[in-house]
Amino acid sequence: MNVVPDTSVVIDGRVSDRVEGGSLEGGTLFVPEAVVAELEAQANEGRETGWDGIAELQRVAELAADGVVDAEFVGRRPSAAEQQGAGEGDIDALIRDLAVDNDATLLTSDYVQAETAKATGLDVEYVEPDVRGTTDEGLEIESFFTDDTMSIHLKTGTVPKAKRGGIGEMHYGPVDDADGPSSEEQMAAWADDVETTARTSNQGFIELSEPGMTIVQYRNYRIAVARPPFSDGIEITAVRPVAVTTLDDYEFADELRDRFLERQRGVLISGAPGAGKSTFAQAVAEFLNDNDYAVKTMEKPRDLQVSDDITQYTALGGDMANTADSLLLVRPDYTIYDEVRKTHDFEVFADMRLAGVGMVGVTHATRAIDALQRLVGRVELGMIPQVVDTVVFIEAGEVDTVYDVTTQVKVPEGLTAEDLSRPVIQVVDFETGRPEYEIYTFNNQVVTVPLDEGDGGDTGVSRLARKEIEREIRSVARGHVEVDLQGQNEAVVYVEEDDISYVIGKGGGRISDIEDRLGLSIDVRTHADKPSSGFDGGGTGSADGGSPASTPQPQGTVVQPEITSRHVVIRMDEHVGETVEVRADDEYLFTATVGRGGDIQVSRGSAIAEELEDAIDRKQVITVVSA
Repeated sequence: MNVVPDTSVVIDGRVSDRVEGGSLEGGTLFVPEAVVAELEAQANEGRETGWDGIAELQRVAELAADGVVDAEFVGRRPSAAEQQGAGEGDIDALIRDLAVDNDATLLTSDYVQAETAKATGLDVEYVEPDVRGTTDEGLEIESFFTDDTMSIHLKTGTVPKAKRGGIGEMHYGPVDDADGPSSEEQMAAWADDVETTARTSNQGFIELSEPGMTIVQYRNYRIAVARPPFSDGIEITAVRPVAVTTLDDYEFADELRDRFLERQRGVLISGAPGAGKSTFAQAVAEFLNDNDYAVKTMEKPRDLQVSDDITQYTALGGDMANTADSLLLVRPDYTIYDEVRKTHDFEVFADMRLAGVGMVGVTHATRAIDALQRLVGRVELGMIPQVVDTVVFIEAGEVDTVYDVTTQVKVPEGLTAEDLSRPVIQVVDFETGRPEYEIYTFNNQVVTVPLDEGDGGDTGVSRLARKEIEREIRSVARGHVEVDLQGQNEAVVYVEEDDISYVIGKGGGRISDIEDRLGLSIDVRTHADKPSSGFDGGGTGSADGGSPASTPQPQGTVVQPEITSRHVVIRMDEHVGETVEVRADDEYLFTATVGRGGDIQVSRGSAIAEELEDAIDRKQVITVVSA
């Protein structure tokens, strides 16, 4: 009997079984080049099925060399377009044509291929797929899980490890009963068991299948299988929830219940990885569902453990925006978005919230305010309170902080001039009712100002004001600049003596413009006028003004580098062509030659520029001395 096998039976290893069983005796085995090409493509993508199929072809070749069977490779390799259309049956059609041309029986374990071939009049031998995982017995790797195990971590050449314990008290370490490092063969078997079981079980499915990475959802396990070349070895990470909670298990439960039931909200649940964000999100989802809200989820991958009443959606066509469009037709009351991470995620979250859907987003943040700041620049500032009105920060499985987010038109805290009134986002501690932060536009920048006092009674707005004054003065001064705030609306600025005229401007016009922009009164003086300043007004850094004689002062000319979008620039107009050393607090940084334009330019992103910018950020004194 002449036989043409398709790709499915070659992968399953059923061809060599037929040969060794004698069922092909007296006939010829015609192996399609299309099968070889498909297996080669799968192997190049790092898929185990490709390697399994190639190993089977090698066994068939050995049997042919021993005279057990006559085997020929026939047909042509499929084109790139046909390879891309493999899922639509292009390669299967090539294989059926070869069966007709060689008057052969088609051997397949693909049910659709078998039925199609029968419909065209071909002789077909259909064999059941070789399923190596058994759904009744579950997964082999489940044996590593104990009651308090959240995740297991397996990798070729390493001892199996697990994360065990309660939320916030997880311990990562080797599995006690592991038989040493996992071999390549063992890892391949476990990976094959996971993927096969997910395909064949009604309790699982493959969430993502890309070259080198497969993500599986099976029962309450989310399993990631990584393979070379994406990873440097086969790695399996299986995660499951270790705690099922309700909203009653958390602090502020009554207040949060009332808040959720009052109206549809925009909520960000934030915290560090492993803090219990998803567990809290599940509790919120079940609470809303129990109170007659239509609840859906948006997840990629889907790993929230929620009841069957809550439908879990993933990225439609690989894009959560498509999922959002579909959900707007479904009309949920609340949607749980796990997780909101990239700019596109925040945009989709905001669009759905502004469409009137209650949104609960899960996002990574190390502080409660950081979650809100991730919206800045991604959502128009004035719209933030409409998108997110509640921030819940989770730490060690507990609700640590809850913020209420509102907007007002007011003068920011710490400023006094009425003409500085503007829209201000207030972030209020839910427990105490005390404002913790204000977010607003200051001098064309969006700033987040803490309202509590810092060290030495220096408020957040004071630090902001000092920074902005320094920035404004440095834009016109070439030397060192220092700022001393005198109350809420006055400041003294100390500059080099040569910079006085530049900063004040003709008739005081330049400093008046700066005062108007900042809403502050600014007095400009030289460094020599500052008590214990340590400057002599000439930039040499010699001890003066009451500085202790024993305190070493920076040598050379003090400069104030200007940072542009592409360069860090040091102005040295009177030293064109000279070779100089640039120092920070008298520590050598680099040597350079002053260009014809009277400046030194260092390209941003270079190692030298990074060192110089770091020194500027640390408020070190930058000096230039002759080399």
